[in-house]
Amino acid sequence: MLCICVIAAPLTASAQVSEVVGSRAAGMGGAFVAVANDSTATWWNPAGLAAGPFFDMVLARAAVEVSSDVSRTAMWQNRTSWFALGTPPFGVSYYRFRLTDIRPFSSTGPTLPDREERGAGVPIRSLAASQLGVTLVQTVFPGVHTGATLKYLRGAFDGGDAENQLDVDLGVLATAGAFRLGVRLRNVLEPAIGTVRLERQTRVGVAFEAEAAGGAPLTIALDADVDAYEIGSAARRVVALGAERWLWDRRVGLRAGGRMNTVGGRERSATAGASVALRTGVYVDGHVVRGGAADEEGWGVAARVTF
Repeated sequence: MLCICVIAAPLTASAQVSEVVGSRAAGMGGAFVAVANDSTATWWNPAGLAAGPFFDMVLARAAVEVSSDVSRTAMWQNRTSWFALGTPPFGVSYYRFRLTDIRPFSSTGPTLPDREERGAGVPIRSLAASQLGVTLVQTVFPGVHTGATLKYLRGAFDGGDAENQLDVDLGVLATAGAFRLGVRLRNVLEPAIGTVRLERQTRVGVAFEAEAAGGAPLTIALDADVDAYEIGSAARRVVALGAERWLWDRRVGLRAGGRMNTVGGRERSATAGASVALRTGVYVDGHVVRGGAADEEGWGVAARVTF
């Protein structure tokens, strides 16, 4: 499903950080629009529920941030927790976010040798937001599925009065043998909270499932944002590549990937993740994101039941 992760710049800005949701997706670098085969399809691609398991439920928490250095003008942090449940025709989900935009200090004058430099700080701004969604899917014909997530959004800046909005996300998933193609359209109605408008965004993905071609249980995926958007005061348009490999009768899953922001600060990050089955159909998922200075870093952990 999708959602709101928005932070206000001085006038108008919007942002939605896809990669902060879904421990499996994050471990694959955020290349998940064409994979989307668990309950986080409610976020990544609503149509994915049609090709997922009979039942999947997840409870999770994650965080991602970009730290500022001398070459950047801002730092943002996004902390998220969520619950999602999905079956082939239907899904429900709840996502809660706190997005913080932190601007660095700027010099108020020349630095003298015998005095410490003083700066003028721009106030920190934060948005607490939540999304309750209902996802419906439909198989158009064999191998082609469509889905929609109807969203009720509620958000407030810096502890102020909350505002409510309605919106919808759309998704398409096509499968042919070992290949999958996904398209996700987010914020179709472009709702606004205060001065912040959630811009319509499009993301596409392709995936190859070797197991469907008679190979090992290995998935390789590539995602790309069609549009650029803003988070805090930074521009963002991501290309992501990732892989997932299951071992020992799907008792252990290993993931790796990477992503690059092709605009703005051009952050680059590597990701890794794993799933361990506590018993049949009960998993603990985790992931980490690591980059250099001014690149993305993050973590996440999830409990998931699937069959």
